Amino acid sequence: MKIFLTGGAGFIGSNHVRWLLANSDDHITIFDALTYAGNLSSLAAVIDDPRVSFVEGNICDRNAVRSAMAGHDYVVHFAAESHVDRSIVNPDEFVTTNALGTNVICSIANEVGVQRVLHISTDEVYGSIEVGSFVETDRLEPRSPYSASKAGSDLIALSYVQTYDLDVVVTRTSNNYGPFQFPEKVIPLFVTNLLEGKNVPLYGDGGNIRDWCYVDDNNAAVDLVLRHGVKGEIYNIGPDNELTNHDLTMRILALCGKDESSITYVEDRLGHDRRYSINTEKIRALGWTPVESFETGLESTVAWYADNEAWWRPLKYAS
Repeated sequence: MKIFLTGGAGFIGSNHVRWLLANSDDHITIFDALTYAGNLSSLAAVIDDPRVSFVEGNICDRNAVRSAMAGHDYVVHFAAESHVDRSIVNPDEFVTTNALGTNVICSIANEVGVQRVLHISTDEVYGSIEVGSFVETDRLEPRSPYSASKAGSDLIALSYVQTYDLDVVVTRTSNNYGPFQFPEKVIPLFVTNLLEGKNVPLYGDGGNIRDWCYVDDNNAAVDLVLRHGVKGEIYNIGPDNELTNHDLTMRILALCGKDESSITYVEDRLGHDRRYSINTEKIRALGWTPVESFETGLESTVAWYADNEAWWRPLKYAS
C-alpha cells in the first residue's frame, strides 16, 4: 500500500513513519513544508529507506499536493500548526494551515481517487470539562485559535464524506509525548531546561489536567483507524493517564534529579483550558489497547532527551 503522509518531518509524523516501517510493508511518501517544527534530522535514520520518499511542499499549495499525492492509496494527514501559545500570537497562520490546508488535502484526495483520508485532530476541540469525559458526538467548544482551527478542519474533512462521498475518518488524540518532540512543548521544554540546570516555567497554579499518550501507542491507534475504522466516523484516542501539570512536573523533576525549587510559577496562559478528558470506548472496541505505562514512557522520554542533545539544542536555540 502507498501512504501519503503529511507533516512527516514533525514530532508525531516522524514517529509514525518509523512505526509504519517497523510494523507494515507500506511505502510512504512524506510531504512536509519543513517549518520550524519539521526537520529532516528527525528522519535521519529512515530517510534513505527504499520504502520512504520525501517531498518538500506546503499543504496549501494545490499544485504541489496534486503532483505528490497522485498514485497513493491512503492519506494520513498530520500536518498542522499545533502550539497553543503560538496560535495566540499569530492566529492567521493557524487558520490558514489547519483549515485551508485540510480543505486542499481533501479536495485533491477526492480529485485523484485516494481510497481513504485519515485526518488527525486533537481532544482540544471539545474544550474544557470539569467532570466526566467527552464522547465523539459531543459539541465542539474550542477556546483557542489553535483548537478552533482544528475543529474547523475536522468539520471540513467530514463534510467531504457527505458532499463528495470521500472516505474520511478522524482521530482526536490526547497530549502525545515521546522522542523527537520540538522543545517548546511542555515535556521536552521542562526536560531540556533541567538538563541545562535551568528552572521550569509552570503556568498558574499547575492544576490544569491533561491525559498523556505515548506517541507509539497513538501510532498504533491511528493505523488501526486507517485500516479498520468506519467511513465518516471519529475516534478518540487516549490512555487514561490524566495528571495535573504540577504532578507531571514533579515526576519530571524526580527523573532529572531535581526538586520543587526548580519550578518557577508564571502567569497563566490566556484561555488556558482547565481539564481535557475523552472517552475512548470506541477505539478500544476497535481493538486498541495502550501498551506503554506513563511511568515507563516518561522515563524513556527523559532518557532520550538526555542522550540526544545534538538533536534538540540547535532547535531550541534557533534564531
